[in-house]
Amino acid sequence: MNALPLILVALLVMTIAYRYYSAFIAAKVVALNDLRTTPAHELNDGQNYHPTNKWVLFGHHFAAISGAGPLIGPVLATQFGYLPGFLWLLIGVCLAGAVHDFVILAASIRRKGKSLAEIARNEVSPLAGAIASVAILIIVVIALAGLGLAVVNALRESSWGTFTIAMTIPIALFVGLWMYKIRPGKIAEASLIGVLGTLLAVYFGSYIPDSFLAPYFTFSREGIIISIALYGFIASVLPVWLLLCPRDYLSSYMKIGTIAALILGVVIVAPELQMPAVTEFIHGGGPIIPGKMFPFVFITIACGAISGFHSLVSSGTTPKMLNKETDARMIGYGAMLMEGLVGIIALIASSSLFPADYFAINLSPEKFAALGISPVHLQELASEVGENISGRPGGAVSLAVGFAQIFSGIPGMKSLMSFWYNFAIMFEALFILTTIDTGTRVARFLVQEFGGRIWKPFEKTDWIPGTILSTSLVVFAWAYFIWTGNISTIWPMFGTANQLLAAVALAVATSAIINTGKVKYAWVTFLPMLFVSISTLTAGWMNIFNNFIPLTHTPSTATQGYINSTLTAIIMICAVIILFESLKRWYSVLVKKQFFVGGKTIQLNETNVSLPEYGCS
Repeated sequence: MNALPLILVALLVMTIAYRYYSAFIAAKVVALNDLRTTPAHELNDGQNYHPTNKWVLFGHHFAAISGAGPLIGPVLATQFGYLPGFLWLLIGVCLAGAVHDFVILAASIRRKGKSLAEIARNEVSPLAGAIASVAILIIVVIALAGLGLAVVNALRESSWGTFTIAMTIPIALFVGLWMYKIRPGKIAEASLIGVLGTLLAVYFGSYIPDSFLAPYFTFSREGIIISIALYGFIASVLPVWLLLCPRDYLSSYMKIGTIAALILGVVIVAPELQMPAVTEFIHGGGPIIPGKMFPFVFITIACGAISGFHSLVSSGTTPKMLNKETDARMIGYGAMLMEGLVGIIALIASSSLFPADYFAINLSPEKFAALGISPVHLQELASEVGENISGRPGGAVSLAVGFAQIFSGIPGMKSLMSFWYNFAIMFEALFILTTIDTGTRVARFLVQEFGGRIWKPFEKTDWIPGTILSTSLVVFAWAYFIWTGNISTIWPMFGTANQLLAAVALAVATSAIINTGKVKYAWVTFLPMLFVSISTLTAGWMNIFNNFIPLTHTPSTATQGYINSTLTAIIMICAVIILFESLKRWYSVLVKKQFFVGGKTIQLNETNVSLPEYGCS
């Protein structure tokens, strides 16, 4: 099948969803109102709370949420064929993922930028808030480890990619100073400087591998881990306007620009999808993902359709920088649609490879030999990109080859296959690393909120000792998992944890809607919550008993098996408790007519009682 109809259908459906469905949610469900003062203005401290231009904040938010998931997940799910992943990405992002991001962002800005755990405490119950704090912290660490591992695999021994990524840091620092200190408010000037600087970094990066500078930008696996840990720490401690926001803003230009170019490339080249619509592996027994299509396609594509990690960004850094409420629609719903489009492009790129070549790249030589098939163009592709690409599991390499094929198929680009391959590797690393800085800051907020219940000063985000200590604990935790783990031990936990967090966030959002008396709109978040909960809990159960516990039978993998099983079980138990607490809250409101307002339980028939607006009890 030709890929052109898929991309055109996706663009049309997403446009309609944004124009009508997001407008319905903005007007009826969350009732955005620019007359309200946002936390960025009310609590402006120049450090974490800072009013930000909506285009700059869109860039930061998109860069923060779009990590490894929408790139790697669809590539791995291609094992089932292109159709399951395409349908889940398109339907899921419009009706679940974008809704999830939007409503949590709206709830957070109505609560002074508080985290998902704090919203759960107020909208569901104190127990739900406490459980959510523990669960979210575990999930964030696992998520950052999964995302960080993808960076390590992409940048390891890659001087070009490392140089380009490294150069975006001083460029971002200069852009931040230009926007807020040198020429305040001159967004266009800062953008031009940043974009030109980033493009020059990409261009000159291509000369690094053959220059005397190559050894200085070529790092081992351990060197990359230490480097991203240091970066995550620094980015989390510095003021958001100085490094995090401008760097993510610049990265978003690279991301959006590349995706736009890929969409144009798909339209021009109209590549044939060599992977069938569905494969025999939908019934299980796949060499990459051992489970059946249901439920594993829904946790393998852990972002792109819906991602619980986004709720931490939507209730973390973004609400603290929102200039006015109506910006939330474009940033919350719109940025997620963009990520869904990224996932569809990744799916098309991997599906354009012949199945035998796809499996030869994503499987070890031993596993590929067991399939009994022969590569079609593998040697030719390896020669064109200039390196060995067989036996490179994890999805990153096959995705880069697919991207390079699309770009080199454009008239006049055929001889640039190697350039586009290395550009794609760099692009993937850039895509992922921007999530590390925001994720670390979000986790730091969670640690400080949690610690503040024990010692009040610790929750102050502008208290430097607390900031340094909390950031250090978070960075050490996710860096340790990367140091000791691999893609097979981290990604299954990441997928399950990420989607369970999405189910929890949707349950909290449903509670917030019901608490306002808008029961007739509760289906907006309840239906996606129901589907995500059922599919992910089923996948978690199957992961524990079919994938993780068997690891404990072999001494060399026993520790991994026990850790994976235990953490997955803890996350599932926490999610079930929060879902149960949510059901209790809904029962109290819908049956007993009891609402929780201002910290007190009231009856609906009491006089002089007005229900709170969405997320504003």
